Amino acid sequence: MTTTPQHLTHIAEPPGVAPGTGYTQVVTGTGRLVAVSGQVAFDEQRRLVGPGDPEAQARQIFENLRRCLAAAGADFTDVVKLTYFVTDIAYLSAIREARNACMDPARLPASSAMQVAALFLPEVLIEIEALALVPEPARD
Repeated sequence: MTTTPQHLTHIAEPPGVAPGTGYTQVVTGTGRLVAVSGQVAFDEQRRLVGPGDPEAQARQIFENLRRCLAAAGADFTDVVKLTYFVTDIAYLSAIREARNACMDPARLPASSAMQVAALFLPEVLIEIEALALVPEPARD
């Protein structure tokens, strides 16, 4: 795993707030904001990966997030917030497993999770969006 970039600060337990499990309460920093739209488990040909399989969908979504972040000059170490939309809250364990394969479990981003009645296609079980802070290049 990579270490947290110097431009980010993780505050796991702000005074007076109950500690979270599997996320960080506050992530702050400086840099250029990168907003990644909600990603679903489509491959490059817009075929759904893993119909009915939340583990396969979560893995594909994190691969899509990786590619989107890379296109903006970012990586998972720059992510400060993840938002999960799931059609069944039980899918969070599959999401956490896929996330922990990409991110340092000791330095997780802030997170929100919502169970929704449906996503835009019945076969899509999970959608994840990300916010990242990328350090500004050093100026001479």
